[in-house]
Amino acid sequence: MYYDNTRRLSSYQEVATAAFGPIGGWLAFFFTAITLVGVPVLYILLSGSNLHNVAKNTSAELTFPIWVIICAAIIAVPFLFFRSLGEIAILSCFGMLSTVIVILIVLGVSVQQLPEQVDVHHDSVIWNMFPIALSSIVFSFGGNPVYAHVEASMRRPKDWNMVCFIGLTFCVILYFLTAVPGYYVYGTGVQSPVYDSLPNGGPKSASIIIITIHLILATPILLTSFALDVEKMLKINSEHRSRPVEWALRFMFRGALIVVITVIAIYVPFFGDFMSLLGAFSNCALVFIFPVIFYYKLTGIRGKPWYDYILGFLTLLLGIVGLIFGTISAIEALNNDFKNRK
Repeated sequence: MYYDNTRRLSSYQEVATAAFGPIGGWLAFFFTAITLVGVPVLYILLSGSNLHNVAKNTSAELTFPIWVIICAAIIAVPFLFFRSLGEIAILSCFGMLSTVIVILIVLGVSVQQLPEQVDVHHDSVIWNMFPIALSSIVFSFGGNPVYAHVEASMRRPKDWNMVCFIGLTFCVILYFLTAVPGYYVYGTGVQSPVYDSLPNGGPKSASIIIITIHLILATPILLTSFALDVEKMLKINSEHRSRPVEWALRFMFRGALIVVITVIAIYVPFFGDFMSLLGAFSNCALVFIFPVIFYYKLTGIRGKPWYDYILGFLTLLLGIVGLIFGTISAIEALNNDFKNRK
């Protein structure tokens, strides 16, 4: 974002434009839009499904579409009435706390169940599942499109490198705390999401509710990042509009966006596998391929330490493997969906 030390590039799209011109900018915008709109659809869909299943056979039982609409309405409040990521930063704190609580529940219950597990099978390596695993991992670390907006909302943007390193390291620790005991205790029978492997009861219900809260709190952050990029393109800001006009246009645009993603979450069949296809295609490009290419294009190829080239090559290789084979696996899953539907 500061490659020439004269100005700050304020978004992923601006970095791409600086590197490869308008075509690069629009290509990056296409991929980031897939992530920043598609992931909220998945989150709303999963939130509605979770609440629908928890409330089933109780006095609070409602249909799946109604629960999706309720979740979307809750998400709409901060998304419509707060303009920037800095104003909704508190949501990320609660989201992180809820995630930690669920991980501790899964860790505690799985360890408690360890003596009860009999004939649990473990595979050392499943090579043909490597691309799907890689795509899933990339999805979990696919925050690149929002990083520029997060850095802009910080009181001390110079601390960004440290914040990013600590945040991603913390994510790695949390994933290991879930993956290692989850697979060790339940083996190849482990479910996704992992809390589905827990026995029915209070801990499982609490995990579902808490992770649903996390999904609802995380969604406005992604949507706001996307909205900021589009609003800048449409000049919906105080520099080009009067305050009442700016607020009205922003409210209409964001309101329409909420309605669109809610309708998709309710009516689009096999959206999860469609998103896997788009995720394998877009996230591998956004996380692994584009940053390396932009970096060398903007700062030059020569004059860097030898390990810089090795790291860049390995990163590109991972991205290409995940993009090609992850896309193939996702297409096969979609093909099976349509066959089973018939």
